[in-house]
Amino acid sequence: MSTTEQELQLLKGLAISDKQAIETIYRENYSMIQSFVINNNGSADDARDIFQEAMVVLYEKSKDTTFSLNCQIKTYVYSICRRLWLKRLQQLNKYSTQVESLEETVFVEDEMEEHEKRDNDFTLMDQAMSKIGEPCKSLLDAYYLQKKSMQDIAANFGYTNADNAKTQKYKCLIRLKKLFFAQYKNA
Repeated sequence: MSTTEQELQLLKGLAISDKQAIETIYRENYSMIQSFVINNNGSADDARDIFQEAMVVLYEKSKDTTFSLNCQIKTYVYSICRRLWLKRLQQLNKYSTQVESLEETVFVEDEMEEHEKRDNDFTLMDQAMSKIGEPCKSLLDAYYLQKKSMQDIAANFGYTNADNAKTQKYKCLIRLKKLFFAQYKNA
């Protein structure tokens, strides 16, 4: 299923209050919004409130038969949250510029392009990770995501010592880079 088809399925699911569609939208978008709000004078509670308001807007739009989404859900949710958060900051007098004039100073399109590029890079990396095979996938996951030490990795993967595990990690990383950049050139 293509990304566009997945997005449409998520919107249709949201329109009928499908729990799985709602959870997917939350899982794929909430951390981005939380980071944005926290990095812009907000708290985790503020992020939850803003995201919830954006979900209500998206839900209402998904029920409107004339609504046509011409970007990714992630992009749409981000733009709603950004606007809502800037309005909230203005109301709290933490942001002095009028929201209407923000578009002159805040280049949303540039930021969205950067975000979409980063999202695309993560997708390419995920695809490269799925192609790298074992034990490299597990080894890189253990080191970079689970933050395990080389001694733990050596013990778990059966290497004689941490230096051998480190050498293997390096080889796996080189292999992953080759896969990633091969896909990156084709994208």
